[in-house]
Amino acid sequence: MQLNNKIAIITGAGQGFGEGIARAYFAQGAKLVLADLNGNSVARVAASMGGCAIPIQGDVSKAAHVQAMVDAAVRHFGGLDIVVNNAGTTHRNQPMLDVDEATFDRIYDVNVKSIYLMAKAAVPVLRAQGRGGSIVNISSTAGIRPRPGLVWYNGTKGAVNIITNCMATELAPDNIRVNAVCPVIGATPLMTEFMGGPDTPELRAKFTASIPLGRMSTPADIANACVWLAQDESSFITGVLLPVDGGRCA
Repeated sequence: MQLNNKIAIITGAGQGFGEGIARAYFAQGAKLVLADLNGNSVARVAASMGGCAIPIQGDVSKAAHVQAMVDAAVRHFGGLDIVVNNAGTTHRNQPMLDVDEATFDRIYDVNVKSIYLMAKAAVPVLRAQGRGGSIVNISSTAGIRPRPGLVWYNGTKGAVNIITNCMATELAPDNIRVNAVCPVIGATPLMTEFMGGPDTPELRAKFTASIPLGRMSTPADIANACVWLAQDESSFITGVLLPVDGGRCA
């Protein structure tokens, strides 16, 4: 198994891409701290994995909550090897001036500040252990080839991409690798917000028309990339922004 006995924190693990990543990591032998704002959802996912996963209800934009995730990994499993910063949110696809200030603040807190808070909590642990580690930030093709109507969300993912590059350089002497996975739109709970309308075949067709492979991404697509970036076989890969996008950014 590619992640046998590695210890991972996955945020936003109660549904969508996060649940897919959690299930793939579990299948590859990892021990998991699964965090989500929705306690019931993440408890459901963790329960299906027995003693290999523990659920934590928490808000990734709150320092104390993020610290609790890292503390749980150390307390329950004895350390930390992998962090997947997956939790994210968006505003509805709409003209940029129609997004209110509270929504703007929330998407930057969840999508950007959370990575800062997780670094503050997790990097000291990874350094102290002396065995390196892997941080995977779930970004988006929105930070590489943005769509209209999502200006402020796109900005958060552009920030995630630059942060990933900079973290990779600064943490390389500690053998802590930092990469980003950049999914194209997928069938997740945020899909209708990204599309700006109800999930109809016509609206889906509008979005898939811009994806050369002709479909949206799936949790399994994203999870497979996250497994590879966390395993020892990718030990020379850092600072990469990996589009998982069916060719949209080509």
